[in-house]
Amino acid sequence: MPLKRSRILRVRRMSVLALALLGLQPARAEDLVELYNAARDFDATYLSVRAQAEAAEHAAAQSKALWLPNVSAAVTGVRTETKPAVLPDQRIGGNDVTSRLNARQALFNPGNSVTVSQANKHLEEARIALIAAEQDLIVRVAQTYFDVLGAQDALATARANKAAITEQLASAKRNFEVGTATITDTREAQARFDLATAQEIVAENDLRTRRILLDQLVGRANVAPKPLAVPAALPAVLPSDPEHWAKTAASANPVILRSALELEVAQLETDKARAGHLPTVDLVATAATDRNWGALAVAQSNWGSTKTATLGVQMNMPLFAGFSVQNRIRETLALQEKSRQDLEAARRDADQRSRTAYFGVQSGLAQVKALEAAEDSSKLALEATRLGYKVGVRVNLDVLNAQNQLFQTQRDLAKARYDVLVHELQLRQVAGILKPDDLDEVNQLLAK
Repeated sequence: MPLKRSRILRVRRMSVLALALLGLQPARAEDLVELYNAARDFDATYLSVRAQAEAAEHAAAQSKALWLPNVSAAVTGVRTETKPAVLPDQRIGGNDVTSRLNARQALFNPGNSVTVSQANKHLEEARIALIAAEQDLIVRVAQTYFDVLGAQDALATARANKAAITEQLASAKRNFEVGTATITDTREAQARFDLATAQEIVAENDLRTRRILLDQLVGRANVAPKPLAVPAALPAVLPSDPEHWAKTAASANPVILRSALELEVAQLETDKARAGHLPTVDLVATAATDRNWGALAVAQSNWGSTKTATLGVQMNMPLFAGFSVQNRIRETLALQEKSRQDLEAARRDADQRSRTAYFGVQSGLAQVKALEAAEDSSKLALEATRLGYKVGVRVNLDVLNAQNQLFQTQRDLAKARYDVLVHELQLRQVAGILKPDDLDEVNQLLAK
């Protein structure tokens, strides 16, 4: 046994040396936090929402310009030539250049006030959308991470099952040759071996697919996630009260918060429509310089420059717009009711999803405990079946069934553990309290 172990270590060292000579290095195992940070800088879906939030900040800043002075300048140059009738061979010309500076400052405009308020609400929506995108990214990374681990476990189980069946097939063939077993044992073992081979191929392809998805999500190649430490002490859900999670979701769920802001924006849109009946008042100012020179200017006594300045208050009062304002108000009231119903639907959905997620985690924890007990029982059953096969009270098929039951239980147990961890993150996501720091707790359960 020591000789075999030392041989394995030598082969491993030679493999590492060969990779180094080829310029390659074995993939370093990365934990969940490292991969999340990589995905945060690479995932296009998250980066798109982050860019949208940045654009909303600039849009809100643009709306403030409605209450700031609006100044514009204009310069006009005109060249005029006249051909007198008495002197057809001569032309009299003159130049006229006018410079104008216009300024306007809104003094009273209800529509502008509503527009600024709406821009601020849209900015809050964009920030909440960014939080929701971050929470979604956390869950997607965790789900993809544990999908790879689950696929690795499924492949390892398939290979272990195949190896055990191979030994059982060889034993059945030997027993048949010496006449202590029938051909039925050999054929049963061969059938199980062929099935195990097919299952191994499926598991290999599934693992390959899962790894591609993880690589694409984090923007790296050949990612090797750290496995879950076994035995894993899965944390309990705290507080253990579904009502608490439902209340938390009602006040912090991003979908509810965004729906509430959309209702406020719809109410402001109604206020803006009603402002169509109200007057607007602006402070207006103009400064102009008109300069003339040339023979025509002398003839018309317009030589030199003239400066003018005006300052006044302009009021615009809408009188009749073909009932467009009234119809616009009715339209916004209907849209306001739609937003109110969308908010109510979001509240009901969050309440249902939070309770479902809570009981899903609780059920998963109970399932893990049951599968752990089933794993121990399956090991004992397999040992007893093998012993019975040796003494002749059990047949080869019984051993194959016991082996298959043990490997399926181990595969289901690993998947159940991963599902519990992902479902706990999803529960916090539905409640609206999921943060990147929550991944640190999951990281502590990984192998060091």
